[in-house]
Amino acid sequence: MSDLHAVGAIPVDPAPKGTRVCCIIGWPVEHSLSPAMHNAAFRDAGLDWVYVPLPVPPDAVADAIAGIRALGISGANVTMPHKRSVIEHLDEVSDDAQRIGAVNVIVRAGDRLLGANTDGQGFLRFLEREAGVQAAGANILLLGAGGAARAVGVALGDAGASVTIAARDGTSAAEACEAVGPDAKAVPFEDAPSEAAAADVIVNATPLGTAGLGTPIPAEAIESRHLVVDLVYAPPVTPLIAAARARGARAHNGIGMLIDQAALAFELWTGTPAPLEALSAAALRGIRDDSDIR
Repeated sequence: MSDLHAVGAIPVDPAPKGTRVCCIIGWPVEHSLSPAMHNAAFRDAGLDWVYVPLPVPPDAVADAIAGIRALGISGANVTMPHKRSVIEHLDEVSDDAQRIGAVNVIVRAGDRLLGANTDGQGFLRFLEREAGVQAAGANILLLGAGGAARAVGVALGDAGASVTIAARDGTSAAEACEAVGPDAKAVPFEDAPSEAAAADVIVNATPLGTAGLGTPIPAEAIESRHLVVDLVYAPPVTPLIAAARARGARAHNGIGMLIDQAALAFELWTGTPAPLEALSAAALRGIRDDSDIR
């Protein structure tokens, strides 16, 4: 399946009698913002749906997917550490999720479970809707080569951006570039400051910026013309965002991507446009109420 992202691309099951259930599986899941976000969205849309967190130990993924099948659960989010391991238990997986090597959304279509990844497409929506930047033709410096970086890189590459990936692990960087496409370039992490000179957008997909770990790129490498995006969203102002703003650059945290990837999941499950204001309000309220969001 080439594209699970368009509303209506997956036939939504006829509404059964009673409440429909969605869930998130992960280990742990108690800090996830997804239940609050999706329950707020369901209420706002007038849907008789409910979303629940389900902690699933790493050795119980197969049982969890079997449970989703047996219980008639309409859709699921998948978070760490299960994004890769669920793939073998699904009936079909979108092309981009296969390339990324991770599924974060499961959609029921009849008696089949389909896997997708909305992280990268959520980033693109954020980039265009909130940051006002078109990916096509943009030069992107992507810091990191983990799952989030791969998702963002694949989406950007498919949208026509030129992507340079800087990572400490050369093998991971090369694998990420292979997933993004033949025009992607891998460079050592220490070369990121010099690569920033040619970049329009700098995206941090590393953990640096949380827990006092500092910035992933020296402030001096950031220019006022840059758009800087830190995929970290707690704290809302990371050292990188503060440094970028001090240099006169526009800077955003990861909350926009979080909201838009959730909106895409909502649309895949329900076949209707997501209420962005409800999702956004719930996400911002959750971050404000819990300073230890993971």
